[in-house]
Amino acid sequence: MKYKRILLKLSGEALMGNRQYGIDPERLAEYAEDIKTITDKGVEVAIVIGGGNIFRGVSGASKGMDRVQGDHMGMLATVINGLALQSALENAGIQTRLQSAIKINEVAEPFIRRRAIRHLEKGRVVIFGGGTGNPYFTTDSAAVLRAIEIEADVILKGTRVDGIYNADPEKDSTAVKFNFISFDEVLKKGLKVMDTTAFTLSQENNLPIIVFDMNKKGNLLKVVSGEKIGTEVNI
Repeated sequence: MKYKRILLKLSGEALMGNRQYGIDPERLAEYAEDIKTITDKGVEVAIVIGGGNIFRGVSGASKGMDRVQGDHMGMLATVINGLALQSALENAGIQTRLQSAIKINEVAEPFIRRRAIRHLEKGRVVIFGGGTGNPYFTTDSAAVLRAIEIEADVILKGTRVDGIYNADPEKDSTAVKFNFISFDEVLKKGLKVMDTTAFTLSQENNLPIIVFDMNKKGNLLKVVSGEKIGTEVNI
């Protein structure tokens, strides 16, 4: 395996499958099987998952709801998704730990960096819920922050698109895919890989990002093995 320790970033929307909202158990089971293929090969896996399938703070704020309140609701949504993913992983025979940036001791451990690293060393998949624990920060920012803290080798951003394009491939049939692109080029071209805070944090810490199609079975193993899947963002 090319990477020993990874941070896998999944969007909340990815858990919906073909549904309009909520969680698709079949999609969860598919993800669990893919994750098991790499943990069986000794790869240490940490996961940050969004909450967009349940609630989005920004959309709530735009309709008159207080932004901070809305963001806290979004953080709780990531814990719900974390619990669902934890259940799917354990059904696949993987040992897991759910850690939350918000204290919910009945359902999740508090985030403690050294404890998280120890879990990874013991072969457990660690799911980080609750974002950063602060409003105004996205789960992209949480993913990069946690990846740096646990000293991950790479951030793998699993999406429904097979990489980064110069335009939206779902809307523009002439969109061109990048196999490799530098951090500076992403900024110059104005491409949306992650939000600016997350992207800048990743750049400053020389932490590569690979964007790939998580919904295609076997892609996760290919990426971790070093195959040229998706788009790599690096120095």
